[in-house]
Amino acid sequence: MDRRSLIATSGLVGVAGLLAACGKKEEAAAPAAAPAAAPAAPAVQTGETIRWRMTSSFPKALDTIHGAADVFAKKVNEMSGGKFSVTVHAPGELVPALGVVDAVQQGTVEAGHTCPYYYFGKDDTFAMGTAIPFGLNSRQLTAWYYDGNGLKLFREFYDQYNIVNFPGGNTGAQMGGWFRKEINTLADMKGLKMRVGGFAGKVMSRMGAVPQNIPGGEIYQALEKGTIDATEWIGPYDDEKLGFQKVAKNYYYPGWWEGGAQVDFYINKAAFNALSTENKAIVETAASHAHTMMQAMYDARNPAALKRLVAGGAKLLPFPKAVMDEAYKQSMALYDELSASNPNWKKIYTDYAAFRKDQNLWFRFTEARFDSYMQSAKL
Repeated sequence: MDRRSLIATSGLVGVAGLLAACGKKEEAAAPAAAPAAAPAAPAVQTGETIRWRMTSSFPKALDTIHGAADVFAKKVNEMSGGKFSVTVHAPGELVPALGVVDAVQQGTVEAGHTCPYYYFGKDDTFAMGTAIPFGLNSRQLTAWYYDGNGLKLFREFYDQYNIVNFPGGNTGAQMGGWFRKEINTLADMKGLKMRVGGFAGKVMSRMGAVPQNIPGGEIYQALEKGTIDATEWIGPYDDEKLGFQKVAKNYYYPGWWEGGAQVDFYINKAAFNALSTENKAIVETAASHAHTMMQAMYDARNPAALKRLVAGGAKLLPFPKAVMDEAYKQSMALYDELSASNPNWKKIYTDYAAFRKDQNLWFRFTEARFDSYMQSAKL
């Protein structure tokens, strides 16, 4: 599907969602406004019948990231024998794409599917729920949540927002984006106008780049006209749909700001607590299934998309080491500053950083060495 047909088939709702798709990061420095519309009809839970509404930050056209919510809803229905149904709503149907936290917190909807880092304007701590520069990769983040202290710590954090959270998918490591000109030295980052918003923009700014916050439906035109010098999104499968390779051939890697971007299911606390023990287990199991399926879809579909992009002229390039080193330096400095000023950040990041240190030690001898060999072997 090309860029124009994607936008045409997505309609206004789809474009609104595109602004917030993971790796796209429409700026969330200001909290999303509370939904202006009256709340939808309340959930029905009479006898053995339960009906929930889930609002998504992602348009249906992005079938991998939006698809995780559909997987969740289908599994809940199957496990309950049709007695527990969840309807998934695209951005704008019930609330705006970036209004998920407010809607779930206030009980406008029972559930939401979104990237936590969209809401770092409320508290920078939200960013760790999705991805921070030079953070945990997807497997490490899942390990921290399920067998480390991640879920426990974030449950405590989200309690102040009346939310119960569950991991709801991961994109895996993302690409570094599309650049009109090559990046050969750190000096090439100075003044670079790049469409990268959200929390990653803080680090980019410290490196001399100029983060730009451009709606998803306008990125292609801005890149084509030279209004911006570069843009990032997610990876090959989604990037191909938006057609960036037609106007910027230099495709950089890795997306050091998103080594494994997680999406979450947010459940209204009162709605979750009203469930029976059996239905709580259904929600938990459906969420973990959707979490697994989303990354499986990206991992399965990205390779073929990358081949097509390269065949079409995309030039794959690694970020220079000097750029990576400076980005790492500035990221760590930012985290120190946040730890000194934000108690919520400090509490969670202290545990996160300790877990990351041990994970990198372990992966150094196992995953990294195995992967390095396999990627150089002639199979």
